[in-house]
Amino acid sequence: MNICCLQHVPFEGPGQIGAWAARRGHDLRIVRLDLGENLPDARDLDLLVVMGGPMSVHDEDAYPWLVSEKKLIARCLASGKFTLGVCLGSQLLAQVLGARVYRNRLKEIGWFPVEQCAPEDPPHLFRALPHQFTPFHWHGETYDLPAGTVHLAKSEGCLVQAFEHAHGLGLQFHLEVTAEGVADLVRECSGDIGSGPYEQTAAQIEAGVDRCGEGALLVRVLLAIEERIE
Repeated sequence: MNICCLQHVPFEGPGQIGAWAARRGHDLRIVRLDLGENLPDARDLDLLVVMGGPMSVHDEDAYPWLVSEKKLIARCLASGKFTLGVCLGSQLLAQVLGARVYRNRLKEIGWFPVEQCAPEDPPHLFRALPHQFTPFHWHGETYDLPAGTVHLAKSEGCLVQAFEHAHGLGLQFHLEVTAEGVADLVRECSGDIGSGPYEQTAAQIEAGVDRCGEGALLVRVLLAIEERIE
């Protein structure tokens, strides 16, 4: 399977997604948009993965590559090429699908539980996951549920934590993160941390890195995706 991972900053890479691709023998190409690397042709892809980043989907003037990135996401969805969006990636996916993306009333930074909210029938991509789990968060923006999608998960601090489209999956949280990835985010973005009810200190975040093992959940999600597109 040909997978393209769009990366926006050096400290938010594919993490567990890369490990999964290697185990399955898939070809994973990372495109660094922040370095001006060229986007692929949607026709050459089986799976598009869109990672996170500190910028907003609205920052096209500062990051003009956002325009072409959104066009690629739209082409992938239109042609049935599955798109997985993580954090900023999920916000881009939601906007391309016509949803409003805006600043959430609260930031979520750290390890906080989410719970499933999709009906059991028909089957959905979260069907193999626990009803509640505790992933890593680092986001201040959110979005309305895109029309025609299934609302998969929510949390106390953010209503739409995950959604499923016929050809896409949006995750506000970071199941893919590794202990190294957590350390990178704390090092690069600790200035984001305030005193809100869902903002942990750097020490609290680093103390929770044992939860990175729950990244295996993302592997299970991706296996379900793989079953749909192969």
